[in-house]
Amino acid sequence: MKKSYAKVNLFLKIVGVSGNYHEIFSRFIKVKNLYDKLCFKNGNYQDFTIETNLNISLKQNIIFKTYLELLKFLYPKDREIVKKFFKANSVVLEKNIPLMAGLGGGSSNSATFLKMVNQELKLNLSLNDMVKITKNIGSDIPFFLYDFNSANVSGLGEIIQEFSEDELNIQTLTPPINCSTPKVYSEFRNHFFKISNLKDIEYLGKLKSKEIFKNISIDFANDLFKPALNLCPDLTNFVKKNYLFSGSGSSFFKITE
Repeated sequence: MKKSYAKVNLFLKIVGVSGNYHEIFSRFIKVKNLYDKLCFKNGNYQDFTIETNLNISLKQNIIFKTYLELLKFLYPKDREIVKKFFKANSVVLEKNIPLMAGLGGGSSNSATFLKMVNQELKLNLSLNDMVKITKNIGSDIPFFLYDFNSANVSGLGEIIQEFSEDELNIQTLTPPINCSTPKVYSEFRNHFFKISNLKDIEYLGKLKSKEIFKNISIDFANDLFKPALNLCPDLTNFVKKNYLFSGSGSSFFKITE
């Protein structure tokens, strides 16, 4: 059984656009007390199977999408090894990270699954290979592939620089509100569009997370907070002192001692 951890964004600034995508500058922090669990279960299966408490179709599951991209990437011999393995094994996913919450649960599942398959079947995929496999699935996946506790993340999510600091205790608060990432970004573009000058915010990448947390406002920390509030006004009922907003929401969090 492998743990598939959540993440929060201490800050998330939009610093550019590339077509329909947004270039970011962000500090990602792994949440060690919130995780899904993945394992392989031996059996006899006709097709790729995910056994889970998550109520979505196989085709919608990011693990299945990762499996398909893996098959595309592999040479025929390894492709057949993988297919054969998943006729004799299912993927068991115990979902604990809330969906559509800005906590990266799906991206974490994708990365964890890919690393498990790579290790189990000795595919010898490099970190760079795995980033390539998942590049069209989710922009948060590289952070989970690198497996740092804290990192400065930039570009379209593919540039990961480890930030060395003590492991942090994160307390999350997730309202029963679903925030669609594409819709929040669209709201940002349509009504809140403002590109942050990277030179003006580069200093954030050098500061310890606890120092940033103590001195930053929720509005300044996350460029997606106001667009998310506009889309989901009920979020205002959950705004609390000393809590920040993660990703495109709907989760709030704080760093505890």
